[in-house]
Amino acid sequence: MMTTTTIAVTGAGIGGLAAAAALHRRGIDVHVYERGERLREQGVGMHLGPNGTRLLHRLGLAAELERAAVRPKALEVRACHDGSLVTRQDMGAGWERAFGAPYLTVHRGDLHRMLASLLPASRVHIGRELVAFEEGRKGVTLRFADGTSTRASALIGADGVHSVVRRALAGEEKPVYSGNSALRGLVDAADVPGLDPSLMYMFAGPAARVLLYPVSGGRQFTYVVVAPAPEGHAESWTGAAGPADLDAALTGWAPQVREVVSAAREVRRWALYDRAPLERWSTARTTLLGDAAHPMLPHHGQGANQAVEDGVALAVCLAEAGPGADGIAAALRRYEAVRRPHTARVQLGSRGGRAPGKGVRDQAADVAWILAHDVEQSLYAAETAA
Repeated sequence: MMTTTTIAVTGAGIGGLAAAAALHRRGIDVHVYERGERLREQGVGMHLGPNGTRLLHRLGLAAELERAAVRPKALEVRACHDGSLVTRQDMGAGWERAFGAPYLTVHRGDLHRMLASLLPASRVHIGRELVAFEEGRKGVTLRFADGTSTRASALIGADGVHSVVRRALAGEEKPVYSGNSALRGLVDAADVPGLDPSLMYMFAGPAARVLLYPVSGGRQFTYVVVAPAPEGHAESWTGAAGPADLDAALTGWAPQVREVVSAAREVRRWALYDRAPLERWSTARTTLLGDAAHPMLPHHGQGANQAVEDGVALAVCLAEAGPGADGIAAALRRYEAVRRPHTARVQLGSRGGRAPGKGVRDQAADVAWILAHDVEQSLYAAETAA
């Protein structure tokens, strides 16, 4: 890359920061523009599959993840009515040996902080909401809501499911409501003594399911309750809900689940909408990443992992590109050619993953090909195959 090349990333979520950290690590001048007035990540816990963890380790975050994340020993599926054990999938060291990196659960805020620490403060600009951009022969001009503008050699749209960049590339879309929403939040592990903070749990009912997993070094549990809900809720991770909604959805459930209901204080609703994979992500100087490229239902727990994979793959492609506009265009073509088929497969597969009543071993088989994936190797494997 020419030393004058500057990459602009719009959106300082997990994907945007991962891309920026990977670019910065490779010596590429990168700037992140975040609409919020401070750098923070909303949400609760998240899964880091080995496919994501291996990349975060390469970025230098292994020690911090060891302190803040949890490596679950197993996933236990339990009966929704009495909490009795139905089946168990061992994970822990066995999965690390099988996939080459650990499966972790982590608070989103902890991972967000780690990724932000990999960038100089001067490279992250808050209060800069992208409203428009124009791509020209010499670069991309970004225009912000505060009236300011800036120029870059290329633009990465990592601005989430309501992406300004996606809308410019793909036009207006009408997402399809899945019929379900997820009630989510955190409880202190000390307040749910029926749960072991070294384990993940799934309670599967006839129409709903509850997933519980430890975060914050085992001091807290994230709960996710996926259940039918009428259409009309906003498509947001932090939609309004309350303990009464949680209580109503889980009346009569197992004692361990009722412990979570009693301990829950702040409850958020995420209405689950679906979209078809895009037919293209990129132009000569602009591309998409993460939820802006491939928003997916959460049933494989892969949204953030796929965004991290995108970020690292894009950094490799740009670092290995030739100089000037032709080099950037070739890098974006390479990135999309490798990533779009893979993420489309994950996106479509997530529509049916972890359905109520589905066996835990079947679920593990569903995602094994995802967890074993090494995106850096895939870039070269695709070229060798071609």
